Amino acid sequence: MNEERNPIDELKNLPLKSQIVEAIRGVYDPEIPVNIYDLGLIYDIAIENEGDVKVKMTLTAPGCPVAGILPGQVEQAVLSVEGVKSAEVELVWDPPWNPEMMSEEAKLVLGFF
Repeated sequence: MNEERNPIDELKNLPLKSQIVEAIRGVYDPEIPVNIYDLGLIYDIAIENEGDVKVKMTLTAPGCPVAGILPGQVEQAVLSVEGVKSAEVELVWDPPWNPEMMSEEAKLVLGFF
């Protein structure tokens, strides 16, 4: 399901994508004091058809107790961005999440240095 993306379309969507990233940064795993974007849980944000957004995300573990709520919170965060017409969040497990996927800031907050 790897669809080719037009680089010009990607550039055109950059401002909207930046807004979406900032909205997702407002979503936190209740057990970890770092937002899910900086935790590395967001694998892909695709903007299609002028505002239809598809997000691929994972969780720190398949048995994560917030598996039932985090994808819905991400969907709501994405839908809150002006210019987004629809949002679809897909929970994926490949590749498996690991601490190396965290941003430098998240690693610092969580004491990984």
